[in-house]
Amino acid sequence: MTKEEIIAKVNQVLAEEFEMDEALFLPDALLKETLGMDSLDLVDVVVLIDQNFGVTLNGSDFIDIKTFADFYQLLDTKING
Repeated sequence: MTKEEIIAKVNQVLAEEFEMDEALFLPDALLKETLGMDSLDLVDVVVLIDQNFGVTLNGSDFIDIKTFADFYQLLDTKING
């Protein structure tokens, strides 16, 4: 899966889950603040990523995640090694 495909699918999944416009998901935008995520939302995102990408994330994966670009890179690394 290419990075562009990962970004497109992540944006689609997050837009549906959080009922937001994908146009808000800019690479440098802050992930948690843009989505208004709390700890329960984080669990939902972990489940969605597992369901859509077959990748299991845990809390420690999110320690260094600040922006959408960070999140895309994490998934790219998990999916493509």
